[in-house]
Amino acid sequence: LGLTLVLKREDLNHTGSHKINNVLGQTLLAKRMGKRRIVAETGAGQHGVASATAAALFGLECKVYMGAVDVDRQALNVFRMRLLGSEVEAVQSGSRTLKDAVNEALRDWVATVGETHYCLGSVMGPHPYPWMVREFHRVIGDEAREQCRAQFGGDPDVVVACVGGGSNAMGIFSGFVDLPPRLVGVEPAGGAAVGRGVPGVVHGMRSYLLQDEYGQVQEAQSISAGLDYPGVGPEHSYLASIGRVEYPSVTDEEVVQAFRLMARREGIIPALESAHALAWIVREAPALRGQTVLMNLSGRGDKDVAQMMDILG
Repeated sequence: LGLTLVLKREDLNHTGSHKINNVLGQTLLAKRMGKRRIVAETGAGQHGVASATAAALFGLECKVYMGAVDVDRQALNVFRMRLLGSEVEAVQSGSRTLKDAVNEALRDWVATVGETHYCLGSVMGPHPYPWMVREFHRVIGDEAREQCRAQFGGDPDVVVACVGGGSNAMGIFSGFVDLPPRLVGVEPAGGAAVGRGVPGVVHGMRSYLLQDEYGQVQEAQSISAGLDYPGVGPEHSYLASIGRVEYPSVTDEEVVQAFRLMARREGIIPALESAHALAWIVREAPALRGQTVLMNLSGRGDKDVAQMMDILG
C-alpha cells in the first residue's frame, strides 16, 4: 500500500471484539444498583455475545433483542448467546434490523426498570449512555496512543475506524482528539448518517439521521449487520460539525475486497464492520503514501464467514 499500517487488535479481546470493554463496566454497574436482569440490543451479535457472557459471569438474567434479518445472517452469534444462557428475541417490526432491536430493548427497559438495566452497546441513546459508553471504550485510544509512542516514538499521522453507532471509533478517537493526528470515521455507503443525514431525534438523542422530509427515519443498508443503523452517536455529529473528524463512506463491494485482502495478506479475518476502515485506507492509499495509519480492528470475522461464503461462492 505504500504506507505503514498499524492495527489496534480489539479482535483479540475475549468474545472477539471491543464490545466487552463497555459491557463489563455496565454489568458491574447493574450489580451495584441491585438489578437482577440486563437487556441489550445487537446487530452483528458481538454486543449480544459480550452481554450474554458478562451476565453468565455475574449471575444475571439476560435478554437480547436482535432484528430478524440479523438473526438470519448472524446465526453463529445467536447460537453463542443462547449457549451462554441468554434469551434472544428476533424483532419482526420495521426494517427488522438494529434500529428496531433498540426500539424493543428500550420498551422492555422502561416497563421493567425496577429490576432491569439496559446495557446499551454504542455511544447513542439517551444521556448518560453516549458519555458512559465512550468512557468505557476510552481504554482503546489510551492504549493505542501509548503503544504507538513506545513502538515508533510518536503519534500516527491518521487514525481510522468504522462508524455505525460509533462506539469503537469514539473509543480510539478519545486518545487522539486533542492531538494532531487526522481522524477518519468510515461509514457504510447505505447508512451514511453523517455524510447524508440531517439533524433529528431518535432513541432519546439528537444527532444526524437518515430521514425523509417529514422526519420519518429511513432504512439503512449495509453488508455488515453492526453498521446497519440510520443514525450515529451525538458526539460524532458534534465532531463532524466542528470539522475535527472526517466521515467518508465505502461501498459493500469495497468492503468485500478489503475483507479478502486482510485475510490473504495478514492472515487475519476481520469483522465486516472493521473491513470498512480498511476499505477506505486501500482506496486512499496513494494519498496516504509514506504516512503511518492506525486502524482500529474492532472485531474478528468468524461471525461473517458463512455470509461471505454466500457472497463469494
